[in-house]
Amino acid sequence: MVYPKGGIMAGESSTELQERIAELEAENAALRARAQGAEEEVFESQGVAAASVTAKPGRGWGRTAVAVVLVVIGLLLAPVAVISAWARLELVDTERFVATFAPLAEDPAVQAYIGDQVTAAIEEQVDIPGLTADVFDGLRQLDLPPRAEQALGLLEAPATQGLQSLVSGVVDRVVESDAFADIWATALRVTHRQFVAAMQGDPDAALAIGSEGTISVQLGPIIEAVKDRLEEQGVGFASAIPVIDRSIVVAQNDAFVLVQTVYTLAVAVGTWLPWLTLALLAAGVLIAKRRAAALAWTAGGFALSMLILASGVGIGRAFFLGAVSPSIMPADAAGALYDGLVQLMLSTILALLVLALFVAVIAWLSGPWRPARATRRFAHAGFSSVRRAAARQGVTTGAFGLALDRWRVAAYVVIAVVASVVILFNRPVTGSFVVWTVVIALLVVALVELLRRPADEVVAEPPVLDVEGVPPAESPVVATDPAASAPEPARRGG
Repeated sequence: MVYPKGGIMAGESSTELQERIAELEAENAALRARAQGAEEEVFESQGVAAASVTAKPGRGWGRTAVAVVLVVIGLLLAPVAVISAWARLELVDTERFVATFAPLAEDPAVQAYIGDQVTAAIEEQVDIPGLTADVFDGLRQLDLPPRAEQALGLLEAPATQGLQSLVSGVVDRVVESDAFADIWATALRVTHRQFVAAMQGDPDAALAIGSEGTISVQLGPIIEAVKDRLEEQGVGFASAIPVIDRSIVVAQNDAFVLVQTVYTLAVAVGTWLPWLTLALLAAGVLIAKRRAAALAWTAGGFALSMLILASGVGIGRAFFLGAVSPSIMPADAAGALYDGLVQLMLSTILALLVLALFVAVIAWLSGPWRPARATRRFAHAGFSSVRRAAARQGVTTGAFGLALDRWRVAAYVVIAVVASVVILFNRPVTGSFVVWTVVIALLVVALVELLRRPADEVVAEPPVLDVEGVPPAESPVVATDPAASAPEPARRGG
């Protein structure tokens, strides 16, 4: 470092010396930033020129074509991979299935629908009007006065309606109680396990497959549970509900073969298709000549495909509600069922959309475009100024910072790989989890930038001054008087 006018003046104070050092460091930082930008532009122009002269046109177009084909196939398979992974998770994972549908027990529309179905099933099994008529016929045989018999006739219809209202009220209280949520979760768990057993051909499955190929569900245990609940509520004629060996047919033989085929296909495809899609996208980016640009376009296309898939889920809700007849299920209950079914898939879609946008932005920032280069230079200058300010205070990372600077690219790769693995292996994927993972990864990258110690900054670090503002003896400072640094014979004129 050479100071103007021959170096440091003899009477220069410590404050003036530090101000001069700060000015020189600012000039050096500006020169390095301009030099770095010029080097990048020269390197890119030379790279483009060399590629245009030496690269074989056929080979270059071939790599580009292969990369485009791989990326396009991966983007087309991405929505299918998301749906298949969601279907596999719902069909195979019992606890995930229960977690998806268990909240429906607290939905008012679903509670009303279940209450109506249970009440209708009880009234089909118990002839409440007939039981009421038998009671009043027995009273008429007691030789009551004419006025009393007339009063009985007037009371029979209200008594029947009262009993029906009593049953409906008891069922509603049972469905709306806290205990019903546990009953509902248990029923879902058993149903899913039996469904999986039936799909896998278990002979002991409760989903019975008849000789004609029909699939039936036994209702006897459900009716018995409702009967016990009614008796606990004090409904005396609940004991009249018989133990019925009844089942309902849920599918025919052709439908069962189709369902079993879809189940097997979803379990198989949902396992490897997401990884195949990821491999195709990664291969397309790696084969491309301009990988940063390829990664940016791939991430943008993936985000667009997730946005289209999310829109399709919303449109599918309207089609689902239109396909379900109100006589089978009310529209509000059907909407709650659809929302609970696709909630996990929709959260996964939104999480992948957020992740793709982050990757696209990071890839753009690392690309050759002028705004990206300017952003990188600005960030580099900011981190460099922080490191230099710390060095002036005697705070450095020493040999560790030098080693970290040499291996900083490897550190960035490790950070990206760890963040990707954490996101990919987390189930279920949520948007908030993706955002926090990316934020933490960026903070770690910033920490690496602060801790690394470039060699040029080590050379340019100012000497540490003593309490009197004079550099130590070993510090390389240019002498004030040129004759003072000359050899002894020269000063004597010899």
